[in-house]
Amino acid sequence: MSTATSVQIAESRVDARFAELKAQGRAGLVTFITAGDPDAETTYQILRALPEAGADLIEIGMPFSDPMADGPAIQASSQRALKNGISLAKTLEIVHRFRAEDSTTPVILMGYYNPIYHMGVEKFLRLARDAGVDGLIIVDLPPEEDRELCLPAIDAGLHWIRLATPTTDDKRLPKVLENTSGFLYYVSILGITGTRAAAAEEVGAAIERIKRHSDLPVAVGFGIRTPEHAAAIGKVADAAVVGSAIVERIAEALDENGKAGTGLVDSVTELIRDLRTGLDR
Repeated sequence: MSTATSVQIAESRVDARFAELKAQGRAGLVTFITAGDPDAETTYQILRALPEAGADLIEIGMPFSDPMADGPAIQASSQRALKNGISLAKTLEIVHRFRAEDSTTPVILMGYYNPIYHMGVEKFLRLARDAGVDGLIIVDLPPEEDRELCLPAIDAGLHWIRLATPTTDDKRLPKVLENTSGFLYYVSILGITGTRAAAAEEVGAAIERIKRHSDLPVAVGFGIRTPEHAAAIGKVADAAVVGSAIVERIAEALDENGKAGTGLVDSVTELIRDLRTGLDR
């Protein structure tokens, strides 16, 4: 079966990180947090703590009022962020601040097209590139809409990271892989984020099929909550993506007014260290 040709992005932190992980013989840990949850400063403090705690790549959610693919935990985090005045511009400012301290950890923005459309594609891509963003995952733009944002993003030097699901069959997969670079995000279950988990055996079989079409690294997400599950996924995938469990840990550390408690950052980093330990077993 033919292998899709990968899009090449110059001086890619994503490619460099996956090459490093492969050389070390270990699976990557991709962590997700929502920008501005519960506030911009706390997001920044979490961001700067994630790499040392064990995160290899960081996904940052762009808050949106109607996150249709996300489960209750991530929906709630988006609402908290919007309530506290976060915007796409402020999200990019947080990334820019983080990048001034960390020049190697890949940062991927994940979300929906609407906020980008309202900012303007050209302006967004310029600000994202200047801030040090490495790639985009935009869940509501299928390959048929690549002219909207995908192709301009690639021209701007950003990875376009696509989602594949258990229903992405061999006929559809080549189209999904078209213009995809950095890695492929395999959604291991059908439905919304954070609801249940897929068995490692099922995921392994899906990844084998994907690898017959592409040499891209495959990161697996949706439903990974424990070090044990991360370890199982890490044995069959190039990386494990954890989002809802982290966002829930943030929510648990908020005070009665929805503000960051004193131990919030430490609580999140403890979870990341546990996940990293699980992956390294």
